[in-house]
Amino acid sequence: MNRRGFLGTALASLLPWQGDQADRLRDPGSVGRSRAPVGTLDNDEVVKGIEHKLKCTCGCNLDIFTCRTTDFTCQFSPALHKEVMDLRAEGKSPDEVIAAFVEKHGEQILMAPKPEGFNLAGYLVPGITILAVGAAITAVILRRRKVGLPDLGHSDGQTVRRSDGPNPADLDRLQKALTEVAD
Repeated sequence: MNRRGFLGTALASLLPWQGDQADRLRDPGSVGRSRAPVGTLDNDEVVKGIEHKLKCTCGCNLDIFTCRTTDFTCQFSPALHKEVMDLRAEGKSPDEVIAAFVEKHGEQILMAPKPEGFNLAGYLVPGITILAVGAAITAVILRRRKVGLPDLGHSDGQTVRRSDGPNPADLDRLQKALTEVAD
């Protein structure tokens, strides 16, 4: 084969139109492990709702649905999804599926703990803390307003007190300075 034939063959192999083989992977296993095809029940709104309430056990802190649809290297979320699908196929309601997961994995499987018992502290303490800090800051600001500002000393030794309006002499100086800058 001559040089032109070699270059022609090399360029032809790079072109996207190669007959019916153009869009096919030659070895699907080379791009990762294959997964089962997705059915209509896999993306059912009820199943999504259940999976959004349950945490993936791989340690990513994502819910099962988000983990299985974004992290294709996760080994846990497809199995958890299959478990949700199997429980739904048995005719269990969403609450029963969640209860079965809590029974099997413990309460840490939930994305948000149930608002009962000591878990209420997790819901109430942050809000109460924010309100208390806001009240303390407001009290400090109101107290400082009531006391007033202290006397401010100038570098030339004069003492200036806070006044309610602008000083006419200062306004004249400011006006002169502004006209000098404008000119």
